[in-house]
Amino acid sequence: MDFELSEEHRMLKDLVGRFVRDELMPLEAGVLAREAEGKGLYLDAAENARLDDISKSLGLWGLDAPEDIGGSDLPAVAMVGVEEEIGRTVTPYTFPPDSPNLRMLMATVNERQRVAYLEPYVRGETISAIGISEPGAGGDPAGMITRAERDGDDWIINGRKIWISRAAEADFTILMAVSDKEKGARGGISAFLVDKGTPGFNVLRRIPMIGGAATYEVALEDCRVEGWKLLGTEGNGFAPMQLRLGTRRVQMAAWSIGMAQRALEMICEYAPQRKTFGLPLSERQAIQWWVADAATRIHACRLMTYDCAWKLDQGRDVRQEISMIKAYATEMAWEVVDRAMQTFGAMGMTKEMPLQLMASKIRTMRIYDGPTEVHKWVVARNLLGTRR
Repeated sequence: MDFELSEEHRMLKDLVGRFVRDELMPLEAGVLAREAEGKGLYLDAAENARLDDISKSLGLWGLDAPEDIGGSDLPAVAMVGVEEEIGRTVTPYTFPPDSPNLRMLMATVNERQRVAYLEPYVRGETISAIGISEPGAGGDPAGMITRAERDGDDWIINGRKIWISRAAEADFTILMAVSDKEKGARGGISAFLVDKGTPGFNVLRRIPMIGGAATYEVALEDCRVEGWKLLGTEGNGFAPMQLRLGTRRVQMAAWSIGMAQRALEMICEYAPQRKTFGLPLSERQAIQWWVADAATRIHACRLMTYDCAWKLDQGRDVRQEISMIKAYATEMAWEVVDRAMQTFGAMGMTKEMPLQLMASKIRTMRIYDGPTEVHKWVVARNLLGTRR
């Protein structure tokens, strides 16, 4: 196995790294100031438009989208490098389109949906969201109760969804619902494309989250969806949903590596400068061990993530590896960033530094798309043969 990126993918990673350093990191002061004032975590319209222009001119849009609709069709291995660099900054910016929903659409759209939804999404003309979680259901799809029932050629959806990012802004939402109650998660879950403004798709509230982020709760009340907007085939929404979740989990592992790497670099830059009781922090064994442990765990996590991505590109079943890296990467990054905050002392507690936003992001990542404990349970039950 070759543990080095190809020259083409390494050059892409370097390009994204320069974009992050030159364009995104200079915006962090403004992002931090707005979040500290309680205004949330965001870029203003002018900042976002400028970044769109620059990133598009650099060829950084549609990186893993199909070539025949303007994408670069990059493999998962290349995207790990891209996302690692993006993870190094707290400036909230994503190269259009967001990979997880893209992958789900790519796996399921028919020709009409390809033209109406996938192609504009790849071109960066639309924003998407996905509605999976429900109050009380957590990470268990078997607990999903939102129902989709046929009404002639159309579908009528009733239920409630929660923790949806971008629900109020999205041009369309991929909505998961039970279309066959008897089959449930085993052949009874379908996916639907619900356009913004569809009657019965009601955004109930914006839910403030830690770190200035926000999600939404949505109620579906006799929401009529045209028959052609069934995504994929009836009852077979679970596998494409897992593809989407798997893509996000690999992405999150890469983000975790990027955040942990930056936090480690901050420790290494600060520790020789800060003296306590006559000696620099860099000569304290506690700090030295933190640095050594962080470097070791980041290295291990990077190898695990590239291994998972490489197997994914080979078409292998990587569900076990995805659960491993999702749990390991987020917990690793949490510890490294926490120790960076401890190294900086009181300064590490301020909202003037990016560490607190990194910590907030990692803290939420330890929950969403499957809590750490669920992923460990998945790995263990597979190894122990206790899956029912």
